[in-house]
Amino acid sequence: MSFVQPARVYKHLPVWIVEDHHDVVCHIYRAIASRHLPMKNIKMVHLDSHPDLLIPVNLCADAVFEKDKLFSELSIENWIMPMVYAGHVSCVAWLHPYWSQQIMEGEHKMTVGKDSSTTTIRLTSKDHYFLSDGLYVPEEQLENPKPLILNVIKVNPVNRQQTFKGMYSAEMWSQTCWSLSQLSSGSSIKRDYNGEDEEGTTSYVVKRISSFLSHTEPYILDIDLDFFSCKNPFKELYTEEEYAILQELYSFKGPVPNEELDECVDCRIRQLEDLEAAFADLLEDDGEECVFTFFPPLFRKTCFDRLVSSLKSRNPHPDYEMVHQAGLTCDTIELPHHISSDEEIDRLVSAVQRFLKHLPLPSLVTMSRSSLDEYCPVEQVDSVQSRVLAVLEKLYGPLDIQKDYENPNTEMYSTA
Repeated sequence: MSFVQPARVYKHLPVWIVEDHHDVVCHIYRAIASRHLPMKNIKMVHLDSHPDLLIPVNLCADAVFEKDKLFSELSIENWIMPMVYAGHVSCVAWLHPYWSQQIMEGEHKMTVGKDSSTTTIRLTSKDHYFLSDGLYVPEEQLENPKPLILNVIKVNPVNRQQTFKGMYSAEMWSQTCWSLSQLSSGSSIKRDYNGEDEEGTTSYVVKRISSFLSHTEPYILDIDLDFFSCKNPFKELYTEEEYAILQELYSFKGPVPNEELDECVDCRIRQLEDLEAAFADLLEDDGEECVFTFFPPLFRKTCFDRLVSSLKSRNPHPDYEMVHQAGLTCDTIELPHHISSDEEIDRLVSAVQRFLKHLPLPSLVTMSRSSLDEYCPVEQVDSVQSRVLAVLEKLYGPLDIQKDYENPNTEMYSTA
């Protein structure tokens, strides 16, 4: 019988605050190395307006075991799945505000592995979120497969009369909903304080999380501040007409009747590769005629050339790489865009406090500001951060707050 060293516990709960969301990975790895998190099967409660569940398209699967190489390849939309393939994370609950609907509500079971034909990381989910990025492959095509359970859970702001002002008594909390342990034991759920037990309410959220999270298992609480107020920054970079053209160029309808999934994915990959190559040609030649292999000439004439003409009318040297990245975000469902009022932020913070109160103490808290790229409005981010930290301190006591975003020159990847 092998000896397993017991997990270590922090004196005060650490809260690592970064600017770009993928920078939390190095802090998660550090907690694994120091045995504050287990090496395998970590669970994550992920509050965000975006799933962040894509995969670096050309990342070699074996690179997940080369820390520095992996960190250099990650970006804000694709930092979770490499940890799944590495075996560190096995269950993710994506808690999303009502304005974010990129993945269907409910439980999704899938396998993440190494594509035997390309050596890249791919998965078996047939949800449009993954199909539109060309990430699906059949399970028999995967090597070193790792199971992932994904729970997609909507969180609604509390009603106006329920907004938390620091005045709830213990009795009122007990009337709100039952604890995680009661829900796990199969007891009936007491209705929310507003008399409802519908999708997005506290009872709904706690019941859904209780299906995979127990009081004895460590987990990561991960919070992106754009969960509370969110912008689509590309809408300010491009005109309405340009954005509409991008939506048409990058549109993805999913498989048509009688079409096999692999055919649909192959077609989608060719579409994206064609667009990427066309913009790359413009970067090199800046105005030379682009030759499409996927789109018919008329489509190219009416869409692509019109887009380039419009971009050049405002800037002689457009950032075509950024244009392509913008297009990738509006393929099936465009990026969420909802700038919350101060009152709505308060009501969302209250909702988060209400369900976190019924969850176990997390092992680690990671937080992303997402303000420099303007996914969280820069004029709101400091206020939102202060409110969220106040809730965490009220729930968990003294915190070890590490504002990593204030130290850009700090060595990020040490596991000491």
